[in-house]
Amino acid sequence: MNFTIRKGEKKDLPQVLDLIKELAVYEKAPKEVTVTIPELEADSFGNHPVFYFYVALVEEQIVGAAIYYIKYSTWKGKCVFLEDLIVKESYRGNQIGRHLFEAIIHVSKEMGAKRMEWQVLDWNEPAIHFYKKFDANFDGTWVNCKFTEEQLKAFPFK
Repeated sequence: MNFTIRKGEKKDLPQVLDLIKELAVYEKAPKEVTVTIPELEADSFGNHPVFYFYVALVEEQIVGAAIYYIKYSTWKGKCVFLEDLIVKESYRGNQIGRHLFEAIIHVSKEMGAKRMEWQVLDWNEPAIHFYKKFDANFDGTWVNCKFTEEQLKAFPFK
């Protein structure tokens, strides 16, 4: 299958949002996607971008995306966090995910990142198998923590 990997552009955001929604369905959380095109545009192409992305195209259709951002480790320095690696279900198995993943590895190396990180749901066996092919380290030590938007708005807690 012929496909192209390139840096994401503003015009790609509607198709990228469709991919994000498809991923949310796969991860059994379709109602969790609340981000809008204007938010994505401001957050990726505004004065202070907070995320970047690559897309995979077959003809002119976006069939995959890798969304990442820069984070900082006080112990190591600059790191890259791969937020999502998404390939449309009907295009999986064509090396698109591998090429998107390798694009983020390349970005990480180019910027001198000390680490590249990502998460995978413990039940997502296909993704776990995919990352094992790269000899990735699976860290069972850290526990993920978060505040929801509602919790943040309600701060200070009672």
